[in-house]
Amino acid sequence: MSTPTRTIRNLWRIGIKGYFQQMNSIGDTKAGTLIGMDRFGNKYYENFEEELPLRTKWVDFKNWYYDASEIEPGWHAWLHYMTDKPPTQDPLLQPRKNKWSPVEHVPNPTMSRAAYKPYSTVQQGRVQSWAPVAKPRECSA
Repeated sequence: MSTPTRTIRNLWRIGIKGYFQQMNSIGDTKAGTLIGMDRFGNKYYENFEEELPLRTKWVDFKNWYYDASEIEPGWHAWLHYMTDKPPTQDPLLQPRKNKWSPVEHVPNPTMSRAAYKPYSTVQQGRVQSWAPVAKPRECSA
């Protein structure tokens, strides 16, 4: 009897609901060890045995319409292999609250009505558009 494929093994590990959720969100099925959870409810996993190199760590977002800016800096460093220890084990990567940081998470406003729009500092009427004037050509006969 042959060994089941990775997808079928993961289907048994994560269940049918987790299988369809992962296929819809990341396009692949992954099963691994839960490393930790951040304050937004996102779960971080790791699997060194079965995954390809540089694909061994991933995040399972809490919300269906996730915002990548909800990943905290410590978890971002761990996900991108900048540190070996996750924020749950490294005190330097623990999230801190500064007096200048917002109390609630501010989502990334790109491609929304709240996106940054530059404004013109030039007064109206001072700038005139240029209208080119072409001289007629002289034909030599």
